[in-house]
Amino acid sequence: MKILEKERAAAKEAWKKFADGDKIRILVGAATCGRAAGALGVMEEFKKELSKKGLSDSAEVVETGCLGLCYAEPLVEVKRPGEPSVLYSKVSAKDVADIVESHIESGKVLSRKAEAVMSPEPYQGVAPISQHPMMALQHRVVLRNCGIIDPSNFEHCLARGGYEGLERAFDLGPDETIEEMKRSGLRGRGGAGFPTGVKWGFARASKTSEKKYIVCNADEGDPGAFMDRSVLEGDPHSVLEGLMIAGFAIGAQVAYIYVRSEYPLAIERLKLAISQAEKAGLLKKKFPNGFEFEIRIKRGSGAFVCGEETSLMASIEGVRAMPRPKPPFPANRGLFGKPTNINNVETLAATGTIMREGAEEYAKLGSEKSKGTKTFSLAGKVERTGLIEVELGLKLGDIINKIGGGCSEGKKFKAVQTGGPSGGCLTADHMDLPVDYENLARVGSIIGSGGMVVMNEDSCMVEVAKFFISFTESESCGKCVPCRIGTRHCREILEKICAGKGEPRDIERLEKICSTMKTSALCGLGQTAPNPILTTLKYFRDEYDKHINEKKCPASVCPKLVKFTVVAEKCKGCTACERACPTGAISGGVKKVHSIDYTKCISCGACYQTCKFGAIARA
Repeated sequence: MKILEKERAAAKEAWKKFADGDKIRILVGAATCGRAAGALGVMEEFKKELSKKGLSDSAEVVETGCLGLCYAEPLVEVKRPGEPSVLYSKVSAKDVADIVESHIESGKVLSRKAEAVMSPEPYQGVAPISQHPMMALQHRVVLRNCGIIDPSNFEHCLARGGYEGLERAFDLGPDETIEEMKRSGLRGRGGAGFPTGVKWGFARASKTSEKKYIVCNADEGDPGAFMDRSVLEGDPHSVLEGLMIAGFAIGAQVAYIYVRSEYPLAIERLKLAISQAEKAGLLKKKFPNGFEFEIRIKRGSGAFVCGEETSLMASIEGVRAMPRPKPPFPANRGLFGKPTNINNVETLAATGTIMREGAEEYAKLGSEKSKGTKTFSLAGKVERTGLIEVELGLKLGDIINKIGGGCSEGKKFKAVQTGGPSGGCLTADHMDLPVDYENLARVGSIIGSGGMVVMNEDSCMVEVAKFFISFTESESCGKCVPCRIGTRHCREILEKICAGKGEPRDIERLEKICSTMKTSALCGLGQTAPNPILTTLKYFRDEYDKHINEKKCPASVCPKLVKFTVVAEKCKGCTACERACPTGAISGGVKKVHSIDYTKCISCGACYQTCKFGAIARA
């Protein structure tokens, strides 16, 4: 069934003019990460400079989403007619005049800010984006439009194949659409990894009610994770199309997008996209095949437990977000007691491409049991932070060292936390591990929603475990005892160890509590909360032993176990440490050897970090 045929033809013409027309095009990455780095100010400066130069009519400044090179924000792409497009990085308002004068007016690339050229071949000495270390190993399916299109422009979506997957689903029919999803091998990207097609099949087969719902879980709560936000901000129509395909397949009439209130730009882009889809006749209109669909937005309040599907549904229904036992499963009795299917943002965003290009093409990607691609957010102590999309099965070391550039500041890699608070800490010994559902589970971790937090030699793994269990404790809904009490007891034991009061039997206590939580907690939050503790116990047991037996923190992170001293022969008397000390524990004066008053010292490390001469040492 062809839909929007005339609109699509017009959109392709408009895209052709946009991509390589007779106007100068300036794309500014203005997603949340770009805005935090000053992208909006850069945009305004470009408009002022173009006006000053009399170029306002021959050039256009356009917002786009996140390309993924978050460490290099703000990103600006400049395209002169008939010439390759050049990507500039870390652009400040002060750089704008130079870019306009050199590149836009004279056609000479400003090499000091050039990051890559957006074409297959080098241009004026700038390497193509395909050779960029952060992009070379990527395979972008979900992120194919992010940073490329104007997410507020419906024509850009149509020109790039938007809603063609829905057309094919209409041609195949609901049952064959579900079979197509099964053949693709797509598994839920929210963390559990359950086969998407099978899940849709359960909801379609449910006969408990004729009214059915489809829910998009955009409640991205993992620390260091920002995949869903970037997709919603950079390509919202991909998610709407996925919802429509899923709704058509299972026989749903209404969809909810459950998105956290902390994502104002994502919500703004979603609202605009929904209104555009309604205006185009895609929503709230009956198609010739009888399908009619509505999409609503539900703002969440940032509760981590709402990542669990029964808690999420409770929140949509207007009651306290708490999980309930299963069965009954949502496919039979879900939202408002009706059959419901729940998928996350990334799962739905991949659906349109799978239906458009065919299940076989998608199934060629990935590993034997983990097909396709996965987005990951690289965060922490890594050189190149940002958002990436790679085939499942790529080695962990390739992600961290080749794509991420290894640890920043020349520090030594120590661990990576995959899967957020529910995941586990992996070590340098796991660099050859293929990143997929099976292999991560084998070593005690999970893919989760895709967060990867890299830690260097300065990280204390006992403190890391304490941080994550503290997070899950605060986010626990408190309904079941194993989670409510277990997270608290684990946190108290870890605090005791970090304070130098640990005992050998504390290890056994931690293991016993974690085991109980994994087997008896009501929902995934409590069942997976022990993972950071269990993996750090398994792979960093020596750090626990040093904390307990030697009362030392090898990374010198735990304040109660760290003591700083002044190395007299290295002290220059510059007073930097004295000025940095928050408690006034350091004294000495200009050009005099300083000393530390241990009755005032809180071992915060401010002096150690400030001293440029190595005169502050860890005892």
